[in-house]
Amino acid sequence: MRGFDFEQLRTLVAVVDAGSISAAVPSRFLSQSSLSEQLRKLEEAAGGQLLVRSKRGVQMTAAGERMVAHARKILALSDAAWRDMHGIALEGELNLGISDYFRPSHLMGLLNRIAQQHPGLRIRTQVGKSDEMIAAYRNGALDLAIVMRIAGSASGTLNDARVLRTEPLIWVMATGQPLSSEQKTLELALLPETCSLHRLVRQQLDLHRRPYVIAHIASGVAGLQAAVGAGLGIGCLNASALIEPDMVEAPKGVLPALPDAEFVLLEAGQDDPKARVRLRSIAEVIAGTLAA
Repeated sequence: MRGFDFEQLRTLVAVVDAGSISAAVPSRFLSQSSLSEQLRKLEEAAGGQLLVRSKRGVQMTAAGERMVAHARKILALSDAAWRDMHGIALEGELNLGISDYFRPSHLMGLLNRIAQQHPGLRIRTQVGKSDEMIAAYRNGALDLAIVMRIAGSASGTLNDARVLRTEPLIWVMATGQPLSSEQKTLELALLPETCSLHRLVRQQLDLHRRPYVIAHIASGVAGLQAAVGAGLGIGCLNASALIEPDMVEAPKGVLPALPDAEFVLLEAGQDDPKARVRLRSIAEVIAGTLAA
């Protein structure tokens, strides 16, 4: 029976998370040439190229994205089995912060998977704006934080974040709401100016000389979804935050193109070895769930 080598799978995940082969060396305790050889053998076993290498790092191919998703699940299950057979249960408290751009149905699935794999863990969940979650993480109030950022906008603390998932940003509007390129002034529904998507929308419209007025300011994503669904204005959301049947994506080509968004994971450093193991295990569950 054929299968994949676990160490090669660990190397693949480490390289993808680190962004390059050289950056993965410290976490794998192997030389760069050894990691390259492991990746070569894994690609041979997988029957195709998994990573595209360049001076800027590595990028996953379509096959690579599928392989990484499988690898995360396999490794998480292997680690869980090892802990179970050795009587090592993860216990204690986990403070998890999650951006409110994260869809509630996805959140329920994620928390359910964590609870199933680690029933002895007490989870404290905080949901709010990404900038609030980042501030709480920096202040030491969160062990892990899932936040959303505009792709390519990494800076400061987020520069070290692990990218969990990428999805498009889209213009959203109420179902049945008329919209055309001839419409003189756009009515917008946005979050406050502290939101990066608020600034992005205005920058894109200003750049393309599209007149607009801000018709509604919502305090959170749920309020924004309600406002857009009620026809109070056109908004901008990540694709998974679109709620049907009340909302639809605006017709292509009518409004300026938007970049992608990334959900990223922030993981607090821990001095206690047990705490490090706990966080690493939960981080892998999160990564495996969002890659599914």
